[in-house]
Amino acid sequence: MAAAVSSTLPRLVPVAAGIGLREPHREAFVAAGSPVPWVEIHPENYLVPGGPRLAGILRVRRDRPVSCHGVGLSLGSAGGLDPDHLMRLRALYDRLEPGLISEHLSWSVTDATYLNDLLPLPYTEDSLDRVRRNVDHAQDVFGRRILVENPAACIAFADSTIPEAEFLAELAARTGCGLLLDVNNLYVSSVNLGFDRSAWLDAIPADAVGELHLAGHARMTIGGEELLVDDHGSAVGEAVMALYADVLDRIGPRPVLIEWDNDLPPLDGLLDEAGRAQRLLDATMQKQRVPEAHCAG
Repeated sequence: MAAAVSSTLPRLVPVAAGIGLREPHREAFVAAGSPVPWVEIHPENYLVPGGPRLAGILRVRRDRPVSCHGVGLSLGSAGGLDPDHLMRLRALYDRLEPGLISEHLSWSVTDATYLNDLLPLPYTEDSLDRVRRNVDHAQDVFGRRILVENPAACIAFADSTIPEAEFLAELAARTGCGLLLDVNNLYVSSVNLGFDRSAWLDAIPADAVGELHLAGHARMTIGGEELLVDDHGSAVGEAVMALYADVLDRIGPRPVLIEWDNDLPPLDGLLDEAGRAQRLLDATMQKQRVPEAHCAG
């Protein structure tokens, strides 16, 4: 049964390009005024109830919407969600009032052991029911909808019985959750696994997509085979930008975020990437004559 969730928030995320705000950039970002209309953070970096780090992000929140992109909830865990982690997230969200909340379609906890990675899961009915229960639980605790992000994959499970896009679509239908469409992850997975990106996009319910992500990826050779790795360590590639333009044409404008976590450039480099994304977004909005809009989780 889908959770009862709220979409009324005091500061909504605009349909515009934002950046993932990392601590090394925070002071420069505040000093620069309002270089982008919204930012996204990893909430796990702000779970301590006090101190300069939390005070800093609350200062950012006074001037613009903040989105929270979780990395530790472990929606795919068979044992359910960690209650302590869940309540610490809720305490932060109650204080920060993020415009959007998102989590990964992955698992990272087993038998009370936390694994510092976002691990894949097979796409089966059992997995779907497990993730459904966990998403419902999270939405009940938070009192609002969350977005679930498509992963970047290097392998496919032999026992998967449901295509990824259909898995996500069914999850959204059963829980009322939204989807975070990571364009770079879609590109990386499609190249590594050889599936049709167009068919994947056709299977995704456009009205469930609440946010887009863009990031850079790396190429690695493993066992003589070249693979793409979603490393968030470089500018967005041209092929990913082209796919982003196609996504905008298909589903319409959405809030879009630049993720850059490794080998961080100066803040201006990140803002330049947001400018690239914004120009394509502006062109789509002009072409489709879309008025200014906002999105809420």
